[in-house]
This record gives sequence, structure tokens and C-alpha cells, in this order.
Amino acid sequence: MRHFEWPVTVYIEDTDAGGIVYYVNYLKYMERARSEWLKRFGITQYELFQKGIQLVVHRLDCRYAKPARLDDELLVSAVIESHTSCRLRFHQEVTRRGEGLCDARVDIACMDATRGKPTRWPTALAAALNG
Repeated sequence: MRHFEWPVTVYIEDTDAGGIVYYVNYLKYMERARSEWLKRFGITQYELFQKGIQLVVHRLDCRYAKPARLDDELLVSAVIESHTSCRLRFHQEVTRRGEGLCDARVDIACMDATRGKPTRWPTALAAALNG
């Protein structure tokens, strides 16, 4: 699955005093979309952690174009641009009715949680990436 979308509703806790989404919350929306993307393959972050594997953000480049506001219905996408044996690059966007609000390139590394070093993707995830 190279393209994934996840709906998000903007709640009061996501906004500043003016009812505009606080900038860091876009990154949280993107994180949730990537976690839900994993679940589509039957993989959870918790299960990976139990196996000593962590998926960590290695690099992030983000551009904010327009604000989202309280009660907006958003769509967060995650598209795989490239991957290696232990890294993955997503292009992610947050949109409102097709209008781009925020987009980012997010590089994820697969890490051995004990050693703190890169490791190969688990078999199920490698199969999903290559399938």
C-alpha cells in the first residue's frame, strides 16, 4: 500500500486561543496516519517495541501553507516515496476538502531499541514494503 489516507477532526485541544491548529499538531496528525498505515498490515508500534524495534523520525522537512481551524474535517495522507532495508521516506499532506494546508517529507529509521542502531525492517513490514 503506497498511498494511505486517515481522517482527522480538529478538536479544541488541537488549537490555540484563536481556534487555529497549533503547528506541532500537524506533525501529530502525520504520526497517527503512519501508525494507522502500519495497522493496515497487522503491525502495531507496541508489538514492534515488544520485539525490540522502534521506528523513529530521522529527518523532517515541513511546510505550512494555510491554517486548519476548530471543527475542520481534515485528511492526512502518507505516500511512500522510497525505502531501503532500514529507512523509509514518506511524503505526507494534511488537506481540507482537497486544499493543501501542510506537507512534509518524513524519513523514518528502523532501530534496534537495545543497541540504538539501525536494523532491517521486520519480515512482515519488509514484505509489505516490497509487495
